[in-house]
Amino acid sequence: MRVVLIGFRGTGKTEVGRLLARLTGLPFHDTDAIIEERSGLTIHEIFTRDGEEGFRLREREVIARLPAGPCVISTGGGVVLDPGNVAALRRGSTVFLLEADEAAIERRIAGSTRPPLTTHPFRQEIRELLDIRRPFYTAAADFCIDTTTKSPNEVTLAIRHLLDSGTAPASARAGLVRFLAGSGIPDTEVREVVALSAPGTWDPRTRLYAIVGNPAVQSKSPGLFNRLFAQYGLRCHYLRFQDPSLSRILRLADELGLRGISVTIPFKQTIIPALTDIEDHGRAIGAVNTVVMCGTRKSGYNTDWLGIRDPLADHSGERAVVLGAGGAAAAAVYALLSLNMEVTILNRTVETARLLGERFGCAAGPLTAFDQAAPDVVVNATPVGMAPESRSPLQKHQLRPSMTIFDLVYTPPETPLLRFARNTGCRTIPGTEMFVRQAAAQFRHFTGIAAPLDLVRSMMP
Repeated sequence: MRVVLIGFRGTGKTEVGRLLARLTGLPFHDTDAIIEERSGLTIHEIFTRDGEEGFRLREREVIARLPAGPCVISTGGGVVLDPGNVAALRRGSTVFLLEADEAAIERRIAGSTRPPLTTHPFRQEIRELLDIRRPFYTAAADFCIDTTTKSPNEVTLAIRHLLDSGTAPASARAGLVRFLAGSGIPDTEVREVVALSAPGTWDPRTRLYAIVGNPAVQSKSPGLFNRLFAQYGLRCHYLRFQDPSLSRILRLADELGLRGISVTIPFKQTIIPALTDIEDHGRAIGAVNTVVMCGTRKSGYNTDWLGIRDPLADHSGERAVVLGAGGAAAAAVYALLSLNMEVTILNRTVETARLLGERFGCAAGPLTAFDQAAPDVVVNATPVGMAPESRSPLQKHQLRPSMTIFDLVYTPPETPLLRFARNTGCRTIPGTEMFVRQAAAQFRHFTGIAAPLDLVRSMMP
């Protein structure tokens, strides 16, 4: 059992680490203490002489050489900013995030000799650093514990309890099997969960993730994420939740203590009221496709727009048409506007397109206005092309060789629209490219690890 403690200064990592090591009989390693021992300098002296960059270099070297076997490891407050550190710390480990509010942190570290990392007053520096680091802390953790009102002994016992019992009791796991068996997902996946969650085989340290949608049976996320979890030595498993009721899904997620969810149609917008906080991009788009749970927090993110923007980065300033006006369309419009494109939204329901256009300051109209828009770039953000609507939203005669056609549908890999576009001589971008890029960003939100795009592509089911 390898246990890693992360968190801001003053959250109790060192003291709790020593207590936990004593309780479990495991060796204890404090990365800051190791850095000081190997360098012959205090952390303050290293920062003064070599700056933060010099300290981070030493920190990376120490983390890379930590023992892989059973032990308890306490880390420095900024260790999670480096995804390489996170990958090394997470492999074969259970990671606990220790948190505390600003007042408690300020009280605990007052009088510290550590150098400031900004020029701001003490409390303001704590607040700003917490704001920057919180998403990285949340991503890198398996479990989150608020230490604000807990003694080190209480925190240690809470960690011991989570290691022994986890967050998914037998009753919740039995409810999960019943839910999945009646949801219409493949029997092979149900049997997989039955085997995983059985009393004799269930590991309480396993963290669960899921794709949430209706339908969700077409998603390739379970196969991809489970392969990535195995690649990075993570004790995690990714499920498929298919149900028309979002409230029923979220209730089950809470009962199981789910760590994160990928959100697909039709819940990308309706899930927002259930979240405690949303990143700026997700708020601007008005849709969320990634939710990370940490303690009582449910944090929402949108990675779809990154998967759309990056493949089109060389089309800045061109004219674009987005087909559709739902959550995926909003992400597409946001991505295209970030590339300074002139965007027109076309949709079967014109009023929905108009409302989205007003929100982003774009032109809008019916699908019949496509020829008049004369776009350079076309993004299909409708489900047309995916079963049961296995057709193209555009006719072949509407396409020109100079166009770039990006179909966000990725099942099947070549949709009728992409086939028309390829035969016409257009540049085509399949939905799999968007999926790979948004999934890599999503994986980092889920784990704190930056998986290379080539690796993600190679693991696509």
